Amino acid sequence: MGVFNHAEFDNHESLHFFQDQATGLKAIIAVHSTALGPAAGGTRRWTYASDADAIKDVLRLSRGMTYKNAVAGLRFGGGKAVILADDKSPKSPELFRAFGRAVNSLGGRYVTAEDVGCSVDDMRSVREETEFVSGLPHSEGDAGGDPSPWTALGCYEGILAAIKVRLDRDSLDGVSVAVQGVGHVGLFLCRLLHEAGAKLLISDVNRDNIKMVTDEMPATVVPPAELLFADADVLAPCALGNILTSTTIPKIKAKIIAGAANNQLATARDGARLAKRDILYAPDYVINAGGIISVAGEYYGTSSEEQVRADVGRIKDRLQEIFEAARANGRPTNDLADELARNLVAAGR
Repeated sequence: MGVFNHAEFDNHESLHFFQDQATGLKAIIAVHSTALGPAAGGTRRWTYASDADAIKDVLRLSRGMTYKNAVAGLRFGGGKAVILADDKSPKSPELFRAFGRAVNSLGGRYVTAEDVGCSVDDMRSVREETEFVSGLPHSEGDAGGDPSPWTALGCYEGILAAIKVRLDRDSLDGVSVAVQGVGHVGLFLCRLLHEAGAKLLISDVNRDNIKMVTDEMPATVVPPAELLFADADVLAPCALGNILTSTTIPKIKAKIIAGAANNQLATARDGARLAKRDILYAPDYVINAGGIISVAGEYYGTSSEEQVRADVGRIKDRLQEIFEAARANGRPTNDLADELARNLVAAGR
């Protein structure tokens, strides 16, 4: 199947393939839209089963970034990069400098930052070759740095909005939350939930991540294959996407799904499946926008840490509006969020 006929191709502006033999870099950058500003989105380093899987991922993720940035009111379009990881091309400063040259070759049409598999230090190497990068070390009080804590904060605020609507609760005290994936974002989210009195159920394929959480706070460890169907009030997916499907949705016990993972729905129709089961779904690109809000503040140099915190806090308000509209109109929350994002992008054009 060609790219233009690909199921995930959504009038993307461009798709770029890069290879650097000296470092082993193989990367793909997708620019979905620049209607609202340069296409911004993090770089994911991941081991894909095939090149086709990598293309599918970068197409979906870049479209999601367009929607995320539009709904968050940022001066960014949507883009994404994936670096194909394998044993022959380990992480190195040289590899990320090569990736920085790839980003730079696009002349500012794409702005990158760290995502799954990448770190602040990796972005420092990218910065040696291009100015079109964010998520760098920052001074106290300034916007910037690792976006993960801000993504977690936005998810926390989103969970508060969801429990108010679905459980009629103003507090997380005693509310059970199943967190799928306790890496960077998941760990920060667990800390916030624990401080608020939530009961934690956690899973992760990485035992070190599990240990970091259980060393800090009480949490029930659940096998990764079972966490999705745990008996909890809230399910917070914070790992990879495509987990909410026609097969998994009938077995989910949670009343709310609100987490940081991108592309949680396998298809748009799965949002309707959740609504039919009266499971309140927080559209992923709305609830997980905290990181890109921080990235935007850093990149444009217009925000302090205090301002970023206030902007991330408004994620709760956006979700409440979507939840209320869904209840009033009898429509799935993902449909309403997609419609809002498309209208904002169209207005930008």
